[in-house]
Amino acid sequence: MTETIKLGQLIHKTHTKFCDLDKDRHFEVLGVSNRDGITRTTHKKSEDLSNYLLIEPNSFAYNPYRINVGSIGLTPPTVTGIVSPAYIVFQTDKEKLIPEVLLDFLKSDEGLRQINQLARGTVRKALRYDDLCEIDFPNLSLEKQEQLVRRKSKFDAKHEVLRLELAHQETLLAQLKQAILHEAVQGKLTADWRQENPDVEPASQLLKRIRGEKQRLVAKKKIRKEKPLPPIAPEEIPFEIPEGWAWCRMLSISENIHYGLTASADFSKQDIRLLRITDIQDGRVNWDSVPGCQGSPKKKENYSLRKGDILIARTGGTVGKSFLVEDLDCKAVFASYLVRVIPIYNSISFYLKQYLGSPPYWNQLNDATIGAQPNVSGTKLKKLVVPLPPLAEQTVIVERVESLLASCRQLEAEIGHSCTQAENLLQAVLKEAFAPKTI
Repeated sequence: MTETIKLGQLIHKTHTKFCDLDKDRHFEVLGVSNRDGITRTTHKKSEDLSNYLLIEPNSFAYNPYRINVGSIGLTPPTVTGIVSPAYIVFQTDKEKLIPEVLLDFLKSDEGLRQINQLARGTVRKALRYDDLCEIDFPNLSLEKQEQLVRRKSKFDAKHEVLRLELAHQETLLAQLKQAILHEAVQGKLTADWRQENPDVEPASQLLKRIRGEKQRLVAKKKIRKEKPLPPIAPEEIPFEIPEGWAWCRMLSISENIHYGLTASADFSKQDIRLLRITDIQDGRVNWDSVPGCQGSPKKKENYSLRKGDILIARTGGTVGKSFLVEDLDCKAVFASYLVRVIPIYNSISFYLKQYLGSPPYWNQLNDATIGAQPNVSGTKLKKLVVPLPPLAEQTVIVERVESLLASCRQLEAEIGHSCTQAENLLQAVLKEAFAPKTI
């Protein structure tokens, strides 16, 4: 086996508190993240900084409860600050251990394996400083450490170039997807189809039939009679649409647009599920993990989901994003931070969902989705201006967009694979240096 040495022989803990420092000197408050290491932060644990710890250049700080996911950082040679007393701060014996080498080791697979092995606790495991000292570190000479630093530096430079290129590809792909949706809702993807099919029923006739259907539902007291919507002003129309299309407001093609149910989740119940914003991940829902819903069944009737419904997040980090209910093999309602759009015909749902991902939709919501507390109101969504193609053309648009987006998803998978390979290469470099070897 490769010769090792206990880490405690190479490091020492530091304890200098803010209250013991020069009061006239300014110290920046620093934090630690698993992605960025040492960072500047405005999230102070307390207004009283007297117990905060000094962290000097080339010093380590880590959260005992999060080091198992890589939450440890090394201060750059020019940075001095203070960190929360919840962190542990330590330095290396620079005559025996180069700090950068130790940071790489603690973030390597072998380092994380030992951290998880030595961490203590039942509900939440923590790695105390005494536990850290018990880690077996490869007994590398300073010369070998310096060689490793040089090799890692060359690799990091190549890795950064690759990372930037992959990030650029992801940006271009996102722009391509938006361009596809933009051209779809402008009618550009189906220009050839319209030439081959000049006699399809225009969207004006579709809107007429929708108005008749809504009047029938009102007469049967299935839906409420809505207040008249304001006419669409010329300045609300962002682009010209093809002949046979029509501009309309979203409520004009919907039975209803309304907020979800104010209710509590109950994981012990399974009869009626309560779909929340957090249950929708990457446009999908794992219904087996969606909790049950508290409250009387009668109260939930008006919120029962059905296939063809569209849900829009009205607040939070995903504000404005939409989800089309396609697969539904259980009874479910939806929570209050979602807005439901019920298209009058299910056949409209697929085109409308595509429109709700396009630039014209986001441009209309722009003022509602920025700021400290972004929020999309039901009133805003009801008045949303939508370019409506003939029903037959909607089907063609959906098919063509899905085909193009499928190609985009394949490219996304290839980029993701490249990112994984880049990370695996990094781990391979670290493994070669740090993993125990047999001889």
